[in-house]
Amino acid sequence: MDDQQATNPALLPTGLRDLLPPEAETEAAGVAAAMAVFAAHAYQRVNPPLLEFEEGFLGGSGAAVAEQSFRIMDPDSHRMMVLRADITPQIARIAATRLAGAPRPLRLSYAGECLRVRPGGPGSDRQVPQAGIELIGADSAAADAEVMLVASEALAALGLPRISLDLTLPTLVPTLLSDAGLDEATSRILSHALDRKDAAEVARFGGAMADMLTDLLLAAGPAGPALAALRRAALPRACRVLAERLEEVANRVAQAAPWLRLTVDPLEFRGYRYHTGLALSVFAPGCPEELGRGGRYFSGGGEPATGITLYADAVLRAARPRAERLRVFVPAGTVAELGAHLREDGFATLVGLAPAEDDVAEARRLRCTHVLVGGEARPIS
Repeated sequence: MDDQQATNPALLPTGLRDLLPPEAETEAAGVAAAMAVFAAHAYQRVNPPLLEFEEGFLGGSGAAVAEQSFRIMDPDSHRMMVLRADITPQIARIAATRLAGAPRPLRLSYAGECLRVRPGGPGSDRQVPQAGIELIGADSAAADAEVMLVASEALAALGLPRISLDLTLPTLVPTLLSDAGLDEATSRILSHALDRKDAAEVARFGGAMADMLTDLLLAAGPAGPALAALRRAALPRACRVLAERLEEVANRVAQAAPWLRLTVDPLEFRGYRYHTGLALSVFAPGCPEELGRGGRYFSGGGEPATGITLYADAVLRAARPRAERLRVFVPAGTVAELGAHLREDGFATLVGLAPAEDDVAEARRLRCTHVLVGGEARPIS
């Protein structure tokens, strides 16, 4: 970094950026719209702090984001604190402590910023706005389906009615390989082969499981044929229970919202580090970015829980652009009542602080779309 870069006050650390008009207002309005949908389904909002003590945050599900979490020393207590990289572990802590006596199932919603040590991928940010819901204290297909349907309704409110839900079972492969009693080297090779969908490698190292694992490789794609292939696989009992839950949830979602696209990949497990059952990723047609992620886990008190987190920045990049509010230049000295009526009609009023020689020119300079003339908002050509 040269001296000019080092002294540039606009320079920010890699993966961090200023959100400027109109994007900042668009993001805030989008989050507010999603939170309104969550509230309409009785998800009550909580607001955990940006920082927590290290041992509290990184216990339980928080351990999954330990490598992505910034740590600083608290000058008061001289204890290590963590700057959150994900909000879900905080919701689990709140449910297990401050809301331990609240009736179950507990429905909570949240929205806030997270900061990560490294960006999630090329070109992505380290500061990530999140909005989501958690349903704690219920272990059922109905609960899993509910969070998916509520999230899809929130996305529809943001202009994304036809999303894709990609369902997976991140514990399936570890369970299969653990129960098979394979040596560590073979287990690692098979895990890598299944991750890469390498049928030849699976057949070579799968042993007695080779046919079953090959069947699982075919159980990926649109939900209908994928679930049929998953049904045919000769799974051990524990894994069959997982597969049956996935199918029941997919059927519930498809029945309630047949316009949603459902895909299945039971062998996908990368990135789902604290999920204990059905998990999912959310995508929109034509958009390569992941819009959200969720699934089943255990809360801080060991309760069954499920939830979903939406990444507000990615969601709003995928949604259709939001129309900017029309801005009316109101000349200095105008009766305040006129401005109030304009705001009631949906305009943003920019009031001149001093008389202008040319109101139209001043309105254009201040990037207004209209100017108040004769008590009416007239478009600027």
